[in-house]
Amino acid sequence: MKIFAIADTHLSGFPPSKPMSVFGAQWLNHWEKIQSDWISRVNSDDAVLLAGDISWAMKLEQAIVDLDAIASLPGRKFLIRGNHEHWWQSLSKMNTAIGNRLTFIQNNYADLGDFAVCGSRGWLCPGDPAFKQADEHIYQRELGRVKNSLEAARSAGHKRIILMLHYPPLYKNEPSGFTQLFTEFAVEICVYGHLHDEAIKTAPQGNFNGTMLHLVSCDALDFKLKQIV
Repeated sequence: MKIFAIADTHLSGFPPSKPMSVFGAQWLNHWEKIQSDWISRVNSDDAVLLAGDISWAMKLEQAIVDLDAIASLPGRKFLIRGNHEHWWQSLSKMNTAIGNRLTFIQNNYADLGDFAVCGSRGWLCPGDPAFKQADEHIYQRELGRVKNSLEAARSAGHKRIILMLHYPPLYKNEPSGFTQLFTEFAVEICVYGHLHDEAIKTAPQGNFNGTMLHLVSCDALDFKLKQIV
């Protein structure tokens, strides 16, 4: 089994109601590029982690067309919420709406054999200049959700953990509550998205105190999946 990751697909129906090419020529036909790479590399027993900002939809019923498109592709798909995921509802509502063809992670984990996949949206970290006092309670809430997910995996006996976040787990190289959880739960791999354009160049990647960090925003990957295992 191979494990791939990608984030920020930003789908909006077919044809798209919000074409991503408004953000630059590199985004022209971006979903077609992703699908082509996905179909050529992913087998039915592989896993694909989608680290948030999957659909621009505002309501779950509007997101179904985008979720169906993902569900129809090869492999098992695991999703977390991004900052634009306004359609996100309770796990039971989403599972019913998509017929359990996708796995949504929130306060839980997914069993991938050797690995447990944990995750939550995350948030701005206190070291980020954009972090304001109003962000503190959201940051603490997301730390709690990530810890719930990690504890669920540990309680089930999993020792090898992949953590999905949407936001970066730290700003530059400053430790955060998320990186403390890396250490506490011996997280092997963390994938995240959210960063685009110039921010891609300074994104934290590689080994951080024993955890491998991977930025998987689709434009950072030239609209291809990244194989992480």
